[in-house]
Amino acid sequence: MSFVSLSGVTWRKSSRSQPAGTDCVEVAAVGPVRALRDSKNPHGDVIAVRPDVWRGLLHDIKSGAYDL
Repeated sequence: MSFVSLSGVTWRKSSRSQPAGTDCVEVAAVGPVRALRDSKNPHGDVIAVRPDVWRGLLHDIKSGAYDL
């Protein structure tokens, strides 16, 4: 396991987030990896996702796989 510094990365929220922005997932690019965190807890845990997994997740989201 390797660790990467996240200081200085730019976190962004979806443009579809609610105006208050309290229930969001934030994403940051760290080289080819995408880092994900909960906007309510910016100093909490971060999930790192490989590029192929990120592309698959985006595909599933856009195709409605997670629509409730």
